[in-house]
Amino acid sequence: MTVANIEDFAALDPFFRAIERGLDGLVDGTHFFDFLADDVVFEYVVTVPDYPRRVEGRAALIELYRGYGDNFCLDHCGDVVTYHDREASVAVLEYATHGKAVATQAAYNNNFISVVTIVDRAVTHWRDYMNPLAVLEALTPR
Repeated sequence: MTVANIEDFAALDPFFRAIERGLDGLVDGTHFFDFLADDVVFEYVVTVPDYPRRVEGRAALIELYRGYGDNFCLDHCGDVVTYHDREASVAVLEYATHGKAVATQAAYNNNFISVVTIVDRAVTHWRDYMNPLAVLEALTPR
């Protein structure tokens, strides 16, 4: 899949690389967006106010993530641990993100757990859990 203006997503490059490592051998494609089924569903179970709780479709997710760099820029995303249940077609990813908030220049460090359903080597469902206080602290002017 070709994404128009992939440079719009530079702030998320560390996240993309971490997920690519975490899902290596489980999905087809070379980039995070390639891993997603056209009708993928993303659910943000633990999130912040004004962020969507559910996004349906790869195109909608791409547009949501296109604006990420307006708020945060990641320097590093690592400590990826993958738990994979082949029978359930589910991978659980644990990882940490590190960067800064654009508006405040405050450090941004967060931990995530993502529960990923994989069907026919494509991500069909993604449930995200993160620390919303880390987001709010980084975005709050000091």
